[in-house]
Amino acid sequence: MENNLITGGAGFIGSYLTGRLLKMGQRVVCVDNFELGRPENIEKYQRNPDFKLCECDVSDEKAFNKIVEKYNVERIYHLAANSDIQKSARFPEIDFKDTCTTTYSVLEAMRRNKIHKLFFASTSAVYGNKVGINLSENIGELSPISYYGASKLSSEAFISAYAYMNDFEALIFRFPNVIGPGLTHGVIFDFIQKLKKNPEELEILGDGTQCKPYLYVDDLVDAIIKFSMKKRIGVETYNIGVDTATTVKEIADMVCEKLGLTKVKYKYTGGNVGWKGDVPVFQYDLSKIYETGWKPQHNSNESVKATLESLKL
Repeated sequence: MENNLITGGAGFIGSYLTGRLLKMGQRVVCVDNFELGRPENIEKYQRNPDFKLCECDVSDEKAFNKIVEKYNVERIYHLAANSDIQKSARFPEIDFKDTCTTTYSVLEAMRRNKIHKLFFASTSAVYGNKVGINLSENIGELSPISYYGASKLSSEAFISAYAYMNDFEALIFRFPNVIGPGLTHGVIFDFIQKLKKNPEELEILGDGTQCKPYLYVDDLVDAIIKFSMKKRIGVETYNIGVDTATTVKEIADMVCEKLGLTKVKYKYTGGNVGWKGDVPVFQYDLSKIYETGWKPQHNSNESVKATLESLKL
């Protein structure tokens, strides 16, 4: 049993990870400022004596360090970050504060308290827009085109330096689009909200041909648990995802079918991206993580369908 701290623990992925660790008999300190995290995501854990909730902005270095000291934290899962990518495309300070600054705060708390075990949630956006290339972990020229991707890549760089200087054991997963029950943002969530307001017309950003891999949240959390508990030296980085991908148009069709809507008019905003900084198409090279024996239980379309089946609409 360890004292685990999860930043962004009341968020979509963080709450799943919280539940899984508690089920394993681990102790969990959930830290969240509830800008994006939701109290209802962790409400069912409140009576568990191994669960502690601390409302705190992780970018507040002093406040966060006090929490780490108080609970004798041994391992940190750093999930806190901006996830409203469209908003941060207009306001880059959001990514700097919620991603870069939170990462620095976590690393400093680890250094000061001699904590060595770290998991970091990174993203495919660190690669930038590399058309027609299967993205592998050792590819050169990481050139993000969004503030979100840049903040994640800068966080990876800080983790690399802190790991070397302080003998950290750091695991980095570069996430694709992660979906599942309780999702709070993203294309599926947006389509449902739009169709509830107007079931006759659906605005689709771009031209609908954007095509990306979608990973089911249970598959992701399985991998986080499996890999984070292993002993390592320095930093290990993995792409995590699925071999297949799903277009935005296909998702729109599946959402309409789930809602029982047959005559929805699609209104495209045009172009092959949803917003400036969006990467319309990417596919991972997953050979590194597959060589360990891990594989997801759902492909991309299955992840979308399972997510829709879980939603109470």
